Amino acid sequence: QVQLVESGGGLVQAGGSLRLSCAASGRTFSSYAVGWFRQAPGKGRQFVAGISTSGANTYWADSVKGRFTISRDNAKNTVYLQMNGLEPEDTAVYYCAAAVTISRLRIVAVDYWGQGTQVTVSS
Repeated sequence: QVQLVESGGGLVQAGGSLRLSCAASGRTFSSYAVGWFRQAPGKGRQFVAGISTSGANTYWADSVKGRFTISRDNAKNTVYLQMNGLEPEDTAVYYCAAAVTISRLRIVAVDYWGQGTQVTVSS
């Protein structure tokens, strides 16, 4: 069993930065690929970024490439999403998720979800 808790959301102006954290409980956290999804009002949940168990492989949605960075610290059971160059279109609730493989993350075959953290970007 893995529990995920996100933090770091908030209100920021366009062009600003935020860093989201996803803290996990459970001894098997390092066995899971972890990703970030987001859901804007009236829209479906969208894959943003994912990182493999070791951190060696990462994947991005085209809309955030070059602006967002995902990393993980397995010793701290934490995954981070550094978001730079934020745009109003990035406004959404951001969710942390864990899956057995990164391929399953990308098709939203998720084993565990966090509760979400709100990110609001003003223009």
